[in-house]
Amino acid sequence: MNASVEFANLSGLEQLRAAFDGTFKGIGKTLNFRLATLEEGRVVFEGRPDQSVYNPIGTVHGGYAATLLDSAMACAVHSTLKPGQSYTTLELKVAYHRAMTEDSAPVRAEGKIISVGRRAAFAEGRLLDAQGRLCASGTTTCLVVTP
Repeated sequence: MNASVEFANLSGLEQLRAAFDGTFKGIGKTLNFRLATLEEGRVVFEGRPDQSVYNPIGTVHGGYAATLLDSAMACAVHSTLKPGQSYTTLELKVAYHRAMTEDSAPVRAEGKIISVGRRAAFAEGRLLDAQGRLCASGTTTCLVVTP
């Protein structure tokens, strides 16, 4: 059996554990964030925004916050999947509460499941700065795909 078939036979939580075993880099490397907590229905990423993710007005670009929230919420959904299931994001909503700078670090994005049904999953997220202040919040709706 090849590696992709074996991966498909794992639960979502098992897939995430394998993906974050130290070999997966992806967007986390690009935007300087890492997995902090992984459990079924809850995922936390910790990031250290720096000037490489600033916008022209001198604060962290909103896309950085959106990406951390999207990653945390989507991975929370992923962590609930049964072997053979997959998902895709249908909707992502982000609200910005406070500007971030590199002095905000470390920031933590927590994604938690609201509900998971046969065809749709819903999650919410909060992005907090080092002082525990809310910088952004979000919700996501994901389509659950069962072959």
